[in-house]
Amino acid sequence: MCRRSTAVAEAVAMALSGVRVLELAGLAPAPLCGMILADFGAQVVRVDRLSRSATAFTHGDVQARGKRSLALDLKRPQGAAVLRRLCGRADVLIEPFRHGVMEKLGLGPEVLLQENPRLIYARLTGFGQTGKYAKSAGHDINYLALSGVLSKLGRKNENPYAPVNLLADFAGGGVMCALGIVIALLERARSGRGQVIDASMVEGVAYLSSFLWKSQNLGLWSQPRGENLLDSGAPFYEIYKTSDGKFMAVGAIEPKFYDQLIKGLGLNSDELPHQMSFSSWPEMKKKFASVFAQKTQAEWCSIFDSTDACVTPVLSFSDAALHQHNKERSSFIKNDQGEISPRPAPVLSRTPAVPSCKRDPFIGEHTEEILLEYGFTKQEIAKLYSDKAIEFKNLKANL
Repeated sequence: MCRRSTAVAEAVAMALSGVRVLELAGLAPAPLCGMILADFGAQVVRVDRLSRSATAFTHGDVQARGKRSLALDLKRPQGAAVLRRLCGRADVLIEPFRHGVMEKLGLGPEVLLQENPRLIYARLTGFGQTGKYAKSAGHDINYLALSGVLSKLGRKNENPYAPVNLLADFAGGGVMCALGIVIALLERARSGRGQVIDASMVEGVAYLSSFLWKSQNLGLWSQPRGENLLDSGAPFYEIYKTSDGKFMAVGAIEPKFYDQLIKGLGLNSDELPHQMSFSSWPEMKKKFASVFAQKTQAEWCSIFDSTDACVTPVLSFSDAALHQHNKERSSFIKNDQGEISPRPAPVLSRTPAVPSCKRDPFIGEHTEEILLEYGFTKQEIAKLYSDKAIEFKNLKANL
C-alpha cells in the first residue's frame, strides 16, 4: 500500500497526479496539508530554510511523506526571486506564516497571482489574514479557545480540556486547508483562474463544530459542561476501566443499542432507572463502572464484539495496528524504516492514495533536481549556491 517508485505512482494515476505544490516549511498543520496532497498524488516540494536556521521548523517535521526538499533562503533577494519563479510554474503554494510576512518579502498574493493567474495561494494561519489577532502568535489551544469549542470540552466540575493539538491544528487547519485547495483546483478547472485561500484555524475548528452550534436548541447542551448526553454526562456514552487496567468505550445512545448494553453487562433493565433519567445518571455511571471493573478488556470484547451495543476497546497505537478489523482493511501502513502510520483516508475506489514508503527528505536533498525541473540552468543554480541563496545536502561535483 506504499508508493515505491515514481513509475508506480504514475501508473496508479492518483487523483492529484500532475498537481505541482510548493509548501513553505512550517509546523504541524501546513505539513499535514502538504502530506495529504502528496499522498493523493501531488508533486509536493517542501521549501525549507537553510539547515543552519531550520532546526525549529523542518527537523521536527514528521509529515514529510512523499515530499522533496529544496533549501532556499527567502530573506535574500536572490532566494525570494527563486520562489517567485517557482510559483510561476506551480499550481499551489502553501504558506504558513503570520499575516504580512510574505508581503515584506515581496511574495504576497498580489505579486504572485499577477505573474501566475492560475496559482492557488493557500494561507494557513491560526487567526486568519484579518482581525484583531491576525498578527498575534498562538497555538492549537488558543485557536480552540477563541472558536468557542474549548468551552464545551471537559468533565463535570473540571476546567475545559484541550485534547492534545488535533482539533485546531490538524482538523481545523491542515485538513480544512487541503479541502480548500482541492475545491479551488476544481473551480480552476472551470474558470482557469487561481485564488487566495484564507484558512484560519479558529474558523476551521469552529466550522467543524457546526453541529454543536446548530443543535443548541435541541436541548443536547442545556446542562453544564460534562453533564450532557455527549460530553461524558451520560452513563451510556462514557469510558470505563476494566480489571486489567485497560478501557472500554461505550456509545449506546439509541434505546435498541442501550438494551444490548444492559444485556451484555448482565443487568436487568426492569430493575434500573429509565435510560434518559438524567438525575439517575451519576448513580448509573457508578454501577456501570463497577461491572466493567470485573472483567478484562478481552473478556468484554468477547461479549460485545458480535452485538450492536456500541461497545469497543480503547486501543493503544500498537494495539490499533494489530486489531483484526484494522488489519482486514489495511488501515495502517509501514514504511521502509519500519515505522507504522495510518493509511491515507478516505479510500477512493478508482484512484486511491498510494503513499510513499521512502524516508522523509533531508533539508536540501532535492534542491538541484527541483530547480532543473522548474527551468533553472546549471549555471544559474551554481550562482545561487555561491550567493548562499540555496543549499544542497551534497553539492554535486559539476557545480
